[in-house]
Amino acid sequence: MSDVKNKIRTFIVENYLFGDDEGLEENTSFLDEGIVDSTGILELIEFISEDFSITVEDDELIPENLDSINNVTAFIGRKTS
Repeated sequence: MSDVKNKIRTFIVENYLFGDDEGLEENTSFLDEGIVDSTGILELIEFISEDFSITVEDDELIPENLDSINNVTAFIGRKTS
């Protein structure tokens, strides 16, 4: 799963942190820290849908699935297993 984590981290850093990943831990909340807003979540969903060939259902749009590098990685793992 480290490859998945790296892809998620790279996407977040490049798209929301302007290349600066200082302070971004694998369990840092995207929403609580103001890293990703509601539009950003939609972009994140589009990225994981395209990059990992998964469909994100409406009932899966919850912080437990999408609010940190660890949460997104675990979610992708569940969807692809």
